[in-house]
Amino acid sequence: MLIGIPKEIKNHEYRVGLTPSGVKELVKHGHQVLIQQYAGDAVGFTAHHYIGAGAQIVDSAQEIFQRAEMIIKVKEPQASEIAQLRPGQILFTYLHLAADPEQTQGLLASECIAIAYETVTDARGGLPLLAPMSEVAGRMSIQAGAHCLEKTQGGSGILLSGVPGVAPANVVVLGGGVVGINAARMALGLGANVSLFDVSLARLKELDAQFGPQLTTLFSTTDAIEVALASADLVIGAVLIPGAAAPKLISRQMLKLMKPGSVLVDVAIDQGGCFETSHATTHESPTYVIDNVIHYCVANMPGGVARTATLALTNATLPFALALANKGWQRALQDDSHLRNGLNICRGKLTYAAVARDLELDYTPSEQLLATLI
Repeated sequence: MLIGIPKEIKNHEYRVGLTPSGVKELVKHGHQVLIQQYAGDAVGFTAHHYIGAGAQIVDSAQEIFQRAEMIIKVKEPQASEIAQLRPGQILFTYLHLAADPEQTQGLLASECIAIAYETVTDARGGLPLLAPMSEVAGRMSIQAGAHCLEKTQGGSGILLSGVPGVAPANVVVLGGGVVGINAARMALGLGANVSLFDVSLARLKELDAQFGPQLTTLFSTTDAIEVALASADLVIGAVLIPGAAAPKLISRQMLKLMKPGSVLVDVAIDQGGCFETSHATTHESPTYVIDNVIHYCVANMPGGVARTATLALTNATLPFALALANKGWQRALQDDSHLRNGLNICRGKLTYAAVARDLELDYTPSEQLLATLI
């Protein structure tokens, strides 16, 4: 198969779809790889590294989209990229369609085969291609929040850890998944007081057993969140419904409960955000203030630590990329129900139920569609 890796063009996105070692594995299996000039330079992977791995360097994204049978990316395709997709071409990347009706319509019109990293599953019900970036984003959320709390950034001037004789900050984490547990671990490591909310008692019991009394675990209700907001210095939004739009857990009215200069970090912004007042921001302009509360809603947080993120992402995606390349997308999806769960759009049909529900579009089950293509 001819595989193409274009340079990411989203604002301040420095990651690249595959490392040279990932390219080498694909080439070893008999595939050809095209990579756009400078695609990996920002993370220290130059043309020299990719040529050494067996890739061919091309000057433009246009050539990659014209020639490649499968496009491997990191972030969702931008409008100029969607316009270059063609019927039957495989797109393997993060999509987050439930919060992006324009992208969804563009991909449907292209009649490409769009497989989303974030909805591929594993045997335990986890999300193996989302997990690495969730780990990164969860840890970064505490770094970002701590920075926003500094007075020079408009924050309340509180140090997360405190110092001897001075109390640490109060951190509230909404969601006990991969993002939430990594955020909690980072905040606890810095010495903050941490409360974590989740709607699953089983999950709360697991976290209580893991962290002990160091972490306060609470069942998530509106009343409980409102009580916590009154004393919170930093709130991390870490909720996830796979493939679907995030629920709004903090309303505009609830901001009035918070202290001036406190901070909200919405890691769920890729799926529309879990705060009513959230809207996507960039690394270039990451924050805004509503009702004296700082909002940090960068939609591609891991792009700020692009080398770590690229290495972690390739480790996770490479086995699936190999399956798609070795078998072709139809056989790969038929053989692996977990990879099949990643299929969001196929030849003009929407094949992921949660996206169809949130965007009020027609839904075609992937199994049904694949059966008609055999």
